[in-house]
Amino acid sequence: MSCGNHHETPCVEVLDRIYTYLDGELDQGGCAQVKQHLDECGPCLREYGLEEVVKKLVNKSCGCDPVPGDLRSKVLDRIQKLRAEITETDAPETADPPGHKTRT
Repeated sequence: MSCGNHHETPCVEVLDRIYTYLDGELDQGGCAQVKQHLDECGPCLREYGLEEVVKKLVNKSCGCDPVPGDLRSKVLDRIQKLRAEITETDAPETADPPGHKTRT
């Protein structure tokens, strides 16, 4: 996802680190970068707000249940795959479609 505007820290990079930011696991420099970006970028701020709500709901609903150790990595892997699919879908097509023949 990208809002189309230039930022010091790109939208994709911020969104890749949003859960780490929410969990308080970023160093000071990383937190400052994400916070600055969120202050400038409405679409990323909305995404951050959505992720924050989801995190709170999960914590409220499942706070007492034990979590499998590999759940976080599975969820993050799935998010990465979905983002890659979205990026591929949003990318302009530059290659010829299958079966296309170039005239000479």
